[in-house]
Amino acid sequence: MIRIVETRIDRQEIVKSVSSPESGAIVTFDGTVRNHARGKPVTHLHYEAFPEMATKELEKIRAEAMRRWPLNGMAIVHRIGRMEIDESSVFIAVSAAHRQDAFEACRFAIDTLKTTVPIWKKEHYQDGEVWIEGYGK
Repeated sequence: MIRIVETRIDRQEIVKSVSSPESGAIVTFDGTVRNHARGKPVTHLHYEAFPEMATKELEKIRAEAMRRWPLNGMAIVHRIGRMEIDESSVFIAVSAAHRQDAFEACRFAIDTLKTTVPIWKKEHYQDGEVWIEGYGK
């Protein structure tokens, strides 16, 4: 499951998509909207993307992770559009026979996503807004 969505992320569906009897571990990463950044209160976020390009890059991340670690499954879902505080903007689930492989692959996926996938984040504050360069930094 590799998706760019404009609606709330269904965490349970994503976890279920990677679940298997062979898996001894399912590791997830849930990137949520926090209420502050750069010393300012954040009111909400807005993400934009070229969905087709972003999806292709997410598929490359998944393929590389599957090549590097003995995984049973990996799903990456990123939301675009307006997101409120506490909502998920990105959710990653990784299943493997062993937890170390699942943890390492999940970390690789989020770190790589934030530097290679054409998704842009705008933070909104009470007194303005700003596009974040290299949004994962």
